[in-house]
Amino acid sequence: MSLEIKNQSAIPFSGQTEKRNCFVKAPGTVANLVCGFDILGLALNDPFDIMEFELTDNPGVIIQNMDNFNLPTGPEKNVAGVVLLAALEKAKSEKGISVTINKQIKPGSGLGSSAASAAGAAVGANYVLGNIFSNDEVVQLAMIGEKLASGVKHADNITPCIMGGVTLIRSIHPLDIIPVPTPDLHITVVHPQIEVRTSDARQILRQQIYLKDAIKQWGNIAGLVAGFMSNDVDLIGRSLEDVIIEPVRSILIPVLKRLKQNVKRPVL
Repeated sequence: MSLEIKNQSAIPFSGQTEKRNCFVKAPGTVANLVCGFDILGLALNDPFDIMEFELTDNPGVIIQNMDNFNLPTGPEKNVAGVVLLAALEKAKSEKGISVTINKQIKPGSGLGSSAASAAGAAVGANYVLGNIFSNDEVVQLAMIGEKLASGVKHADNITPCIMGGVTLIRSIHPLDIIPVPTPDLHITVVHPQIEVRTSDARQILRQQIYLKDAIKQWGNIAGLVAGFMSNDVDLIGRSLEDVIIEPVRSILIPVLKRLKQNVKRPVL
């Protein structure tokens, strides 16, 4: 699923049409897909956040949260807020944007909660400002929100949230995003009710790796993408192995090893 926009109205302003109101449904996402750290991601049908945007005559950004997650409402400290501020600045707009957020993707759940806020804000801002940004510019705006959340401008959750399906980020600088065709797959998300902050999960990673591990990881990434494109489910399954990131991050999820063993058991 990609971002869904429901327009409320369109009002002419300064010689062009500025769509002053819209709803955005921003889906949850799964990044990395085991072996593709920071370069692969897919969009889920559920859960999703619902965001309502309005272009206002008062400069600045106003945020209202309709959930119980107690996220900051100051735009400089809010993932959606910094994206909206950047969009207004990039557009050189003297207007403002208000956003009402009904967040259904729990922060820290590993399902792209911050990416949904960032991507939803970028798409919503672009829409109410008259669709003045390119797709790459929308992604780059959303990455500003991810940097606030994790300290790094990564796009593996953002791009599937915006584009839907499975996406491959070949490069961030310059931005190069490739949609990956896939077979019809049913994705089961099992959540152990453990909250892991993205920034914490990134800080513990090793900065150097062995060449033999890199070679094995490259093979798995290539195999996974090839499996998607050739509808080879067995190849997809064989490629879902991570020898670099998961061994380090698994300490944050104590049940992971046992869970993986259970799901690999043959079904009788």
